[in-house]
Amino acid sequence: MSWQAVDPKQQLTTMVEMGGGWVNAHAHIDRSYIINADNWARTNDALATKWDLTDEYKRSASVEEILGHMSMAAEHLLMQGGQALGSFIDCDSVVRDKSLRAAEKLRERYADELEIVFMSQPIKGLSDPVEREWFEHAAEFVDIIGGLPERDGHHDPSLDRSDEHFDTIFGLAGEHDKPLHIHVDQHNTPAQIETERAIAKTREHGYAGRVTLIHCISLAAHPKPYRERIYADLTEQDIGVVTCPTAWIDHRRSETLTPTHNAITPVDEMVKAGIRVAIGTDNIADIYKPFSDGDMWTELRFLLEATHMYDMDTLARIATRSGLEALGLAETRSAIAA
Repeated sequence: MSWQAVDPKQQLTTMVEMGGGWVNAHAHIDRSYIINADNWARTNDALATKWDLTDEYKRSASVEEILGHMSMAAEHLLMQGGQALGSFIDCDSVVRDKSLRAAEKLRERYADELEIVFMSQPIKGLSDPVEREWFEHAAEFVDIIGGLPERDGHHDPSLDRSDEHFDTIFGLAGEHDKPLHIHVDQHNTPAQIETERAIAKTREHGYAGRVTLIHCISLAAHPKPYRERIYADLTEQDIGVVTCPTAWIDHRRSETLTPTHNAITPVDEMVKAGIRVAIGTDNIADIYKPFSDGDMWTELRFLLEATHMYDMDTLARIATRSGLEALGLAETRSAIAA
């Protein structure tokens, strides 16, 4: 037996490099690096409250200022050896089309260095006709239609319009012939079944193979038979998943009784079930995640430790190829490599 020391981090990061470099499959770079002394006190507010707390920045920032924040995120990924970035961008009655215009300039600026894919973020929901109009406007520009059904949800069934939200984004995606990336199950509770609902909507709209779900945290809070049924349905509909480990590892404890689990996407089980899983950073240095610096190794390290996944081939694929597939870039990058 050899007791020669090995450096697993070096081995894994070399494998990522050989795969073309890091792929950040989910971020919100139009709101990155906006944490400051004035808004720091709001970092512990509830998620639903934070959805509107970036409005002051969005309202006052110019296109060039937004572009500057986006560029910081792109530069940081390039410094890490990144090859591709997928980011949601807001388009609503507050920011209007400023983030879209900044995104267009960003893509031009980094055309020779970084593959950039944009998704539309319905941060204001789609129930309001004005907000829906802005979201439909964004659909012309973005590569992927985004979704946030929870934004139109409500504890009162008579006021819950999340089902309408699902139908709107699927309809818009079909109209523009674009894939979907949908935020689901973000609260680490068995009360959430958004992954299941997204699967049902994928079947209903005949969109198999064109949907990726972001987060899926609450799946781990459900009993094993339920999880296994969902995994089988995800596989059957060829639905991928993007996990953002540090974005949700901080989920607050509760007294809800659930299976013992980490507050993280159950990637270990998903991979075994044949589900494509990619990785992203989610928010970077804002009121959601003030200490997040967009470091992809940190995300992968959190993932492997929280799920006890030590297979380097699998981890390298999550950090590279699976991300390209989630962003619709796998064929493009393969052609470049050839």
